[in-house]
Amino acid sequence: MTKSDIPVIDIKDLHVSYRQGDRRVTVVHGASFFARPGEVVALVGESGSGKTSTAQAIIGLLPQNGRLEHGSIRLNGEDIAQWNEKRLRGIRGAVVSLVPQDPGNSLNPVQTIGEQVREILSIHGKIDRKTADRKVIELLAHVGLSEPELRIRQYPHELSGGMKQRVLIAIAIALRPALIIADEPTSALDVTVQRRILDLIDDLRREYGTAVLLVTHDLGVAADRSDRIVVLQGGRIQEQGATTDVLAAPQSAYTRKLLSDAPSLATAKDRPPIDVGRPLVVTVKDLVQDFKLPTGRTFRAVDGLSFSVRRGTTHAIVGESGSGKTTTIRAIAGFSKPSAGTISIGGADVADFSAKTLRQFRKTLQLVYQNPWASLDPRQTVRAIVEEPLLNFELIPRGEREKRVLAIIERVGLAPDLLPRLPHALSGGQRQRVAIARALVLEPDVVVLDEAVSALDVTVQAQILDLLAKLQSELGLTYIFVTHDLAVVRQIADTVSVLHNGRQVDYGPVETVFSNPTSTYTRELVEAIPGKKFTQAGITRQTIAAGSLS
Repeated sequence: MTKSDIPVIDIKDLHVSYRQGDRRVTVVHGASFFARPGEVVALVGESGSGKTSTAQAIIGLLPQNGRLEHGSIRLNGEDIAQWNEKRLRGIRGAVVSLVPQDPGNSLNPVQTIGEQVREILSIHGKIDRKTADRKVIELLAHVGLSEPELRIRQYPHELSGGMKQRVLIAIAIALRPALIIADEPTSALDVTVQRRILDLIDDLRREYGTAVLLVTHDLGVAADRSDRIVVLQGGRIQEQGATTDVLAAPQSAYTRKLLSDAPSLATAKDRPPIDVGRPLVVTVKDLVQDFKLPTGRTFRAVDGLSFSVRRGTTHAIVGESGSGKTTTIRAIAGFSKPSAGTISIGGADVADFSAKTLRQFRKTLQLVYQNPWASLDPRQTVRAIVEEPLLNFELIPRGEREKRVLAIIERVGLAPDLLPRLPHALSGGQRQRVAIARALVLEPDVVVLDEAVSALDVTVQAQILDLLAKLQSELGLTYIFVTHDLAVVRQIADTVSVLHNGRQVDYGPVETVFSNPTSTYTRELVEAIPGKKFTQAGITRQTIAAGSLS
């Protein structure tokens, strides 16, 4: 056996539990897998599948109520499962490193970038300040950060999400560890930034021969980036093997479900061309939105945007962070007055609305926000959350309110017995269904969905997208769907505007924009959609459903 055949990490019969009240609940049941030098092993599954618990157990960072009950964790041949905290601190960063999920919450807000990268160097060896500073600049340049001499003096809030994630990777590779655990390292990032970060991890893996454990819920990402896949559900491994083998012939029903729900396998909406006889419900013409900066200068967030949406159709607004998406929908919803241009909803100019008219306008246009964990009042029951708009806008008897709340709850696919529950007792998918019910209880004409599925696992995401399509068909709703993910756009939208730095760089029917983009930026977005190995392997939703993968 050569050195390259010996696993860097070898997990056998791993069991992890958490204390819940006066009992312990096992969340990982006998997991066994390994990763060799220079190999990327993807740990795939939905929230609650045990992915993160497994990763945390490896590096000894389980929460206080978590415990490794049984099993071995061999790192470079040595079992570290029962090591104490002092011994584990000695290998963190030096032998095994973690790239966490959320770059916004993983860096110290009161320390400079230079101080935080320098810390990992000083923990594991004596190094003078001048040498450390030089090494920090080299690391930041190595992970592709521009102007590293400037970055070392900046604080996290001064960097974008992608830049913060590069800093975390710089910290992770500083001591050239044998194993990097990347826990959903790109789930909070725009699709093109995601590709750059994954390319970076791949380059570093090849350069240093580091093994990578890639924790993800997205089989498209796993397909493109891993050598082998381990599929977890409910804390149990459903199957594992070479990525090409698992993709070509998945053995478990759960893996087939994950595959079929992957956004990159979605095809265009199966519907005839838009009926041009349908009335225009939303018309945005030459929209400009300027903001005054503290320096006295003016920043133009949206520059000359125009599009229209016909009744019963879905218009997607696509772009990365800072492209002007959120500014646009705030103007459409009447939260801000345009600097120039017009926004017509149902034939009326939103900018001309008085405060009283604007309040009534909120009945005809409702919003569903990105994060179902943050958009629901944690102190209100599901019943109170969905009923609240009726109390705010309509004087109707209590009995009628109860009927409408129950009807909309059932329409979005929730059981009535959830009505007395608080949001913390619901799953992410259930919370987003509550948010949709709250938006629809007033029977609006237009629903604006602001990254409404980006915080959800791919399977739950697919369920919510199917629900939205069903509701649109039944209720004749008009959607404005804001997202950074073109794979989702292809699945749900009829027309699309692509924004870049506040300007519309592509506009038209979805398939036209996808197949024949007029801008380099749109082509880059299309190219960044994960899951290209699906296409190479001839995998489609139809082949999965037919069970004809071979």
